[in-house]
Amino acid sequence: MNIETDLFGEVIFAYTRAQAIEDGELVDVSLMAKKSGFKIPVAVTRTVWDQYIEWTEADSDRQTIQDRSGRLWDVLWMLYVACKRNRDESYIHYRVHVIPRDGRSKSPALINLKSVIGGGDEGEPVITIMLTNED
Repeated sequence: MNIETDLFGEVIFAYTRAQAIEDGELVDVSLMAKKSGFKIPVAVTRTVWDQYIEWTEADSDRQTIQDRSGRLWDVLWMLYVACKRNRDESYIHYRVHVIPRDGRSKSPALINLKSVIGGGDEGEPVITIMLTNED
């Protein structure tokens, strides 16, 4: 007797976290996350990466001088601080100032992000950082 298949039926389709990272839907930022204090894997959605972390020399030429690692550090560090204040929460909403990657902004905007701690492909704890309207 398997309670999952008895209750829900056979799995028709599964999309794993590893597949999402391989496909580029999630970006694994665990290496930098470890440096900022996280002990479990961390990934960001493609939208968060493209809008608030990615930064090229062309972006610096158009907007202002920044770099990808500094932007990633800011997103991770502010989450780390929020996690310290909300230790028992699996969903954490937090804010960070970033210069939007829109080709024209030169000043930071306050953006809202959400992190979710949940089970990875093997049930291990993992964190995913996303926009507040993403799941």
